[in-house]
Amino acid sequence: MSELTVNPGIELRNSRLEIYHFRRRLAVAAGFVLLMFVLLFLRFFYLQVVMHDHYQTLAEANRISIVPIVPNRGIIVDRNGVVLAHNYSAYTLEITPGKAGDLDALIEELSTLIEIAPKDRRRFNKLMEESRNFESLPIRTRLSDEEIARFAANRYRFPGVEINARPFRQYPQGELFSHVVGHIGRINQRDLDQLEADDRLSNYRGTVYIGKTGLEHSYERFLHGTTGVEEVEVDSGGRAVRTLSRTPPVSGNNLVLKLDAKLQEIAYRAFGDRRGALVAIEPDTGGVLAFVSKPGFDPNFFVDGIDPQNWHELNNSPDRPMINRALAGTYPPGSTFKPFMALAALTYGKRTPQQAISDPGYFNFGGHVFRDDKVGGHGLVDMYKSIVVSCDTYYYVLANDLGIDNISKFMGRFGFGSRTGIDIAGESAGILPSQEWKMRRFKQKWYAGETISIGIGQGYNAYTPLQLASAIATLAKDGVMFRPHIVDYVENVTTRERTPVEPKPLRNLDLKPEHIAVIKQALVGVNKEGTGARAFAGAEYASAGKTGTAQVIGIKQGEKYVEGRVHERHRDHALFIAYAPAENPRIALAVVVENSGFGARAAAPIARQVLDYYLLGKDIAKPVKDDDSGTSD
Repeated sequence: MSELTVNPGIELRNSRLEIYHFRRRLAVAAGFVLLMFVLLFLRFFYLQVVMHDHYQTLAEANRISIVPIVPNRGIIVDRNGVVLAHNYSAYTLEITPGKAGDLDALIEELSTLIEIAPKDRRRFNKLMEESRNFESLPIRTRLSDEEIARFAANRYRFPGVEINARPFRQYPQGELFSHVVGHIGRINQRDLDQLEADDRLSNYRGTVYIGKTGLEHSYERFLHGTTGVEEVEVDSGGRAVRTLSRTPPVSGNNLVLKLDAKLQEIAYRAFGDRRGALVAIEPDTGGVLAFVSKPGFDPNFFVDGIDPQNWHELNNSPDRPMINRALAGTYPPGSTFKPFMALAALTYGKRTPQQAISDPGYFNFGGHVFRDDKVGGHGLVDMYKSIVVSCDTYYYVLANDLGIDNISKFMGRFGFGSRTGIDIAGESAGILPSQEWKMRRFKQKWYAGETISIGIGQGYNAYTPLQLASAIATLAKDGVMFRPHIVDYVENVTTRERTPVEPKPLRNLDLKPEHIAVIKQALVGVNKEGTGARAFAGAEYASAGKTGTAQVIGIKQGEKYVEGRVHERHRDHALFIAYAPAENPRIALAVVVENSGFGARAAAPIARQVLDYYLLGKDIAKPVKDDDSGTSD
């Protein structure tokens, strides 16, 4: 029997131990795999169950595009339905700068297909400065069908360029209502900030334009309407597949004005090539019948974005067409101040109607001579005559007797030196001087000699044509003052419901009827036998008025003002206030004609044309010319 021999080079393996280690590793691996599946399950559960609503919303957002629908802007019409502002649709060639690459090269290439004028490029460059890189900006508006077809055939060559249908605003009356209706313009950052502050930004999604001036600005909330929403299903390329739902926009409300377009046209033409303003008011309601600022401008320039050249011409013109003279222009009232001075004298007991002074043609105060416009004076002058012939000396003496603070207090009751609250923005307050005002403004005390010229509407006095019109309308209404308003009512386009601008009196000045009667009698006398008689000769109605002439620059003591020797821009302003018919006033107005001399010569004839049309329907509408034979003042 042979012996069992073991090879020393071979090691015996412990199978049981190996199996144990293998099973352990397998269990660990299985546990790891199971843990991964548990984690994966938990993740799926979190995404599919816990976060279901969130991711469903995101998925819908990828599938559905929310498109704002811009509402139609409300239209603006005059009292007779004449359209002053309306909308129309047109196709616009627009560029998104952020997608366009080399803009100069792109525009140059575009101009081979569609005419792009230098003014279009200037306007586009101006819009670029005011807008963000991703906004679509118009390079050409109101494309013809031929131009649209030409571009459509070559669209692939122009990345970032689109043709869009846009609503446009049009002002068919042009410059005639430029300062009243105002204009819209592209929304800028300042507008966005204001909309956000007013919590109205969401209602302007997709909207490009907003009211900038005039009624377009003041009544923006009514005119804009409510933006609609359209849910559109889109494919992966962003192309619309179908409309899922639609909330239609609500059109803006219409504005119906108290203004009479024909009356406005007649007043505007009567100025000819002169600068000035006219405001006509209905005394019974405060409704504004005409609101002229001459010269005006074409508001249609601003709809597409005005180009720099036209903006420069308007902004730097010596005639200042962008200034709303009726609302923001301030002028010395001249002798139109005198009826209110006389009424103050009666109210404070400083004069009686019969009390008279002897006018030598001047008033000497503290060694300074204040001269009347009539050499030698007007003789014996009572209150009636002082207004009818416009005697300066009477009011020099009266101003001294009243004192500046009494004058200021009384004139403030008529609205001088404060805003009327008319329903368009930009109104000036003017200057109603007083001791307190001078100390606040100049840190100087008031000197008694400064009061004298205040009595004839000179000195620091400065008021708007609107304030003058409101004051004479208040006098015509026996001291009952209404807030001037241009809009008669707001009309809901859908329901046709009308919301009127209520003619509520601001206040009653509580003046004595007998005092008002004295002033009214004298104002009628002005147009019958006084400084306004020539302009109102042959009138078929009785009217009341007062002429005025206001110095633009002072003259040295002892010198005589000679119009022909003074630069045109330094000549006196012509003014006139009036109401008619005298016995039952239906219209009151104020006229200022810049640098045109005597009120009787330049301003009163304009008022006559306006009154003739409004009361009699007479349509003369011709520019007023100089008439050196007219009565002064």
